[in-house]
Amino acid sequence: MSKPEIVYMVSRFPRTSETFIVRELDGLAGLGRFDVSVRSLFLSPDTAVHSVAERWAAVLVRPGAAAIARGVFWALGRHPLAFLGVLATVIGEHLRAPRLGARALVTTAIGCAHASDLAPRSRRAHIHAHYATYPALAAWVCHRLTGISYSFTAHAHDLYVDQVMLSRKVSDAALVVTISDFNRAILTGLHTRTDVHVVHCGINTSGYRFEPRVIPAQGPIRAVCVASLQEYKGHEVLLRALATGGPGVDRIQLDLIGDGPLRAELEQLSLELGLADRVRFLGAQTETVVAGKLAAAELFVLPSVVAADGQMEGLPVALMEALASGLPCVSTSLSGIPEIIVDGVTGRLARPGDAQDLRDALESVVSGGEDVAGFAAAGRALVEHDFELRTTVEKLADLLEPVFTNRRD
Repeated sequence: MSKPEIVYMVSRFPRTSETFIVRELDGLAGLGRFDVSVRSLFLSPDTAVHSVAERWAAVLVRPGAAAIARGVFWALGRHPLAFLGVLATVIGEHLRAPRLGARALVTTAIGCAHASDLAPRSRRAHIHAHYATYPALAAWVCHRLTGISYSFTAHAHDLYVDQVMLSRKVSDAALVVTISDFNRAILTGLHTRTDVHVVHCGINTSGYRFEPRVIPAQGPIRAVCVASLQEYKGHEVLLRALATGGPGVDRIQLDLIGDGPLRAELEQLSLELGLADRVRFLGAQTETVVAGKLAAAELFVLPSVVAADGQMEGLPVALMEALASGLPCVSTSLSGIPEIIVDGVTGRLARPGDAQDLRDALESVVSGGEDVAGFAAAGRALVEHDFELRTTVEKLADLLEPVFTNRRD
């Protein structure tokens, strides 16, 4: 007898910035309880496929133009009322957000293609989407056209920036997962009957050598920040904090790992602030390079803020990796971050967007004002307890399994 199938629905695959999805796919498949497959909506902008994603990229299903057209005609011919109802809902819910409406209609058409393909096995399959925006919309379209059940994991921008159709997607889902207690409060505030569960993105802690750091009393302090160069990551605040200076802060040599639309602007700001000899922009790097930088560093910083459009962090995997490595961490008291960086216990938190407060937190850590060894021990213990990949994957599997057992009842 074939195993039930979990069909992952994602926007683009693979993405260098979303290796947590690959880890989850590997972990869920490794349990042996389900067949696992992956589908996407749009072409990935990443030109290279990292080795960790090759297995899944080889079996990825992403409909082309012809398959999308066939899917729309299939929906019209086989399920005309349901299809027209889907169109009416999508258009109606996007009347106040026309900028998002066009993409939603394209996603609806792509969803039809996936639905036509999945229809023959809708009784043994369940869709799990990552992100509450377009992937969850495609899963919802498949549900409306075939009856296939779906769930989704909500992360960050899909709750903080774009909430179009969110209540409907939650209401029609078999269950909803999110990555933090902060997010769960938002979702339960929608007052639907759908259960909302917290399942953290996890890491394999055994892959990170735990080595508590000692901040050198003299000479350079090697700091690293792993984050895409986008407004909500707060790099500008970090640069201004470094420029503010201090006996310890002046010794910080910072490596910025990550790329993004603000790179040129941030490089220029670094020059203007006189930081060109202390800040290096290394661009996007492989997991191996990132692991090496974490191992060589003495401090990790993630200065997250709320962007002008409302975007902010969910619960950054980079902080899990840093704590697992034994790095003292400084971040900000924003969204789900205090669930992993407990101020004064596993690291230090500054007020979001406050360069002076960030500078003060950094100065306290690097000048001996904090129990850095205690931070390391408590941080590793927290990650092992709450963010271990096998534990989080097993929790997700335990939530998904009743979808199939209830279906047979």
